[in-house]
Formats: sequence, structure tokens, C-alpha cells
Amino acid sequence: MGKFEITTRKNGEFQFNLKATNGQVILTSQGYKTKATCLNGVESVKKNSKEVERFEKKVATDGSPYFNLIATNGQVIGSSQMYANEANRDNGIASVMNNAPDAEIVDLTEA
Repeated sequence: MGKFEITTRKNGEFQFNLKATNGQVILTSQGYKTKATCLNGVESVKKNSKEVERFEKKVATDGSPYFNLIATNGQVIGSSQMYANEANRDNGIASVMNNAPDAEIVDLTEA
């Protein structure tokens, strides 16, 4: 089962990474000013990751495929890593759809 890891950035903002069962990061959030808003972001991923139309397939300027997960209000809730090809990106989307809804939340800010 996947997990959300809550961490603190160097600038003091909170962020989360969704990790697959193999430990690979499959989705990374923006920075949040408070832990509460970061946790709201996690809940938004859990809800929105069930709907394939919430995934926006993109290509970076260097040609690398990646994706964003978009909330109902149109905001990006998380972005993937860069992938070598579109098939790997699509596997990443499938992994988020599989892992996010039931992923546990691990708060690493309290370590």
C-alpha cells in the first residue's frame, strides 16, 4: 500500500510526497504554509485520484512526459516526476489511482 509522507521544506513550508509500495515518489505537492492545509491537500488527492479526467498529461520543455493532478477548482494538487516516455507516465497515473485513495499518512515533521 502506498503512503503520503508529510515533510517540511527548507523555507518552512509543508509538502507531501505520495510514495508507491516500492518506495518510489509518484506525486509531489506544492508548498503549504500550514500543516492543516497540507493535510487538506492529501485529502484532495485521495478524492480526486479516483477520477482519470483529473489527471492532466503534460510534456516538459525538454520533451519529458509528466502529469499534474487537478482539483475540481482547477488548481494543481500534485505533480509527477519526469518520465522517459508516455507509457511510463501513464503507468505513473495508474499507480497514483491505485495507491492514493487508501494510502496511510506518515507525518515526518514530528520526528
